[in-house]
This record gives sequence, structure tokens and C-alpha cells, in this order.
Amino acid sequence: MTNFVTNMKSVLILFLLSISLPSFASSEDLCAPFKDAKIDQNLLSMMLQAARDGDLYRIKPGSSKMGFCVDSPLGKVEGEFRDFMGGLALKDAQHQGTAMVTINVDSLETDSAVIESMLKSDSFFDSEQHPEILFVSTGMEWISDEKAVIQGNLTLHGITKAVAFYVILQKVKSEQGEETLSVKATTTIQRSEFGMYTLSPLVNDRVSLCMMIDAYRYKS
Repeated sequence: MTNFVTNMKSVLILFLLSISLPSFASSEDLCAPFKDAKIDQNLLSMMLQAARDGDLYRIKPGSSKMGFCVDSPLGKVEGEFRDFMGGLALKDAQHQGTAMVTINVDSLETDSAVIESMLKSDSFFDSEQHPEILFVSTGMEWISDEKAVIQGNLTLHGITKAVAFYVILQKVKSEQGEETLSVKATTTIQRSEFGMYTLSPLVNDRVSLCMMIDAYRYKS
């Protein structure tokens, strides 16, 4: 398999890396959101070194989306997070990558102000007590050249659980001729496992997480 295909596979972890990093951010700024999180400091060091070496990848925030949907008596409820940061430390020589992402829960938006307020309250996400969602990848299993299952630890509502995302990647060209990676990722979690029981069983326990990501190499 060519080095290019191998690199594309490693980059698939980026489906979770909904990065909104400004182009002028220094490598030291990249890990700032994770400094106080319960993350192995070696992983942060890898991220910083990857930024210096040109092995860090970022997401185009304007064309990337991260959201969820759940069934309820009122129909399907959909939400989208607008504020998220993260990165992927990728060392081509070892064909290994480490992904981290943090999401601002209070940036959640829905079509209904009432539902949006309820989801942010202590009945569900509780954005006041648990203002961030954290994901750290742990590995991946390949199904084909463009499909994989990505494993990782998701911390939501103050509880950490192992999750697995099914991902599909496509290589595309931007209007400016820039080569990008278009990644789609989906998984289903049970909200009760993350301590969210409100309105059960009226509101479905199963919640679908969906992401559409455009990623390209970070340049310091």
C-alpha cells in the first residue's frame, strides 16, 4: 500500500477533530484547552511536537459540523455544537496518530429555544456543571481503504465511556485546488450510560452522534 494511502488512513481519526484554530495560533496555543483536562501529558507533548514538525492536522470550521439526534414524542430532536477545538498528532514513520477534541456544551444550538435551554440544563447536558465534552482516541480498525472503526474515550456529563465511530473518507479538491479530506462519522450511544435519565422512556435512550469534517494539514 502506498505511503499516501497509509497517511490518509491515519488522518481518518480527524472525524472527531472539529478544530476551530486560527491560522496564526502558535503550537503552544494548540494544547491550551487540554491543559487542565485529565489527559496524559505525554499526549500533549506529542501534539505540540507534531505542530512544530508539520505533522498536525486541523479542521475547516466553516464547512465542518458536529451534532446529534434523538427521537422523542415531539419527533426527532437535532442539535449542533458550534464551538469545538482539538488536533491530531500524526507521525508518518510509525503510522500512529493521537486525537483529542474538546467541545463547548453551551455552544449547542437547536431549532427550538425551549428545547435548547432544556438540553443545556441539569436535566440533560448540564452545561454549568459540565461545560465541556472531551474525546481522546485510542485506536482504529480498518474495514477497507476508505472505511474504518475508530475507538476512543468520550467524557460527557462528567462520565467517561469507551465509544466507537464508523467513518468514511473521501479525497476531494477545493475550489482553490487545495487537497482536503472529507470525513463522515457516526455512532450511537446510550444517554443513560452518561447519567442522563430525564424523560425516560419518553425520550429515546439511544442518541446518534453525526459528524461531517473537512480536514487539512496545519501550518504553524
